[in-house]
Amino acid sequence: MSDIYLLFQVAGIGIVVAMIHTILKQMGKEDMAQWATLLGFILVLVIVIEYVSKLFQEIRSVFLLQMLM
Repeated sequence: MSDIYLLFQVAGIGIVVAMIHTILKQMGKEDMAQWATLLGFILVLVIVIEYVSKLFQEIRSVFLLQMLM
């Protein structure tokens, strides 16, 4: 369930950032558009890093459990 939520969350952020980038670029504010894209990328990166960290914790707990047996 959380995998689908993560997918929709990242896709939603991407769509919103793309719209903001397009609007700002059409207004002639290309610098602001690039900053908006960079902030969106950083936000998605933080979200993905959090999930990867949880994955590594799960993997470590599985291997520690096997070592105890």
